[in-house]
Amino acid sequence: MYEAMGAIYESGIPITFKGAMVLKACLLEAGYSGDTRQTVDVDGNWNSREAPTAEQMRDSLQKALLNNAVDLEVVLYRMYGKGRSAGFELKDSETGEILFTMDIDVNRPPAPTKVYEMEGFRFRGVAPSQMLADKISAISGNIVFRRIKDVIDLYYLSKVFAFDRADILRTLKNSGRGLGDFNGFLYRINDLEHAYEKFRLKGDIFKPTFKEVYLTVRSFIEPILPGVKDMGREL
Repeated sequence: MYEAMGAIYESGIPITFKGAMVLKACLLEAGYSGDTRQTVDVDGNWNSREAPTAEQMRDSLQKALLNNAVDLEVVLYRMYGKGRSAGFELKDSETGEILFTMDIDVNRPPAPTKVYEMEGFRFRGVAPSQMLADKISAISGNIVFRRIKDVIDLYYLSKVFAFDRADILRTLKNSGRGLGDFNGFLYRINDLEHAYEKFRLKGDIFKPTFKEVYLTVRSFIEPILPGVKDMGREL
């Protein structure tokens, strides 16, 4: 997966990566040595002056892989549209086995980026400030119960980054995202714990207790939380 991301970066295709693959590289670079959740797909943003066609995207990705000796076949299985990313399958060229998928958003608001290096491959990914802003925005609404992975990611990020409230608010504004009232996160703790216990980490990855994750994340993002009236129950 990192080899494919590196090939795309070297090709000059205007894709900025995001998601768990970037998170892992970001955490390692910042000095985090613990386990992190695994993923089976690659996420990115394609930003260009003109909206690309399906053929342009697929052909550009395939050419980038071939030019860098990455023996994978690119297949478009979902075209992008309003609120929908383009979906690609990356298959073993000989067996046809799907090794992983790639979800690419097109012409979303540009985000701050940086170049990461992982396993000898360089790629452009969203900056830590954007990762933090996106995940805090996600858990601020009641979709938090479907976004447990973002709570876990904030737990990881809290171990190596300081919280800069002004920077987070600025990043949210620039990316066109807002904050909810954090009602689910703050006051529906039993429901949140239930969702956390149901969430499975792939592979042999250590899963901290809900109490440790919740209290760590709540303390980390405290500068941006609304006034806390009643935490619902003791943890």
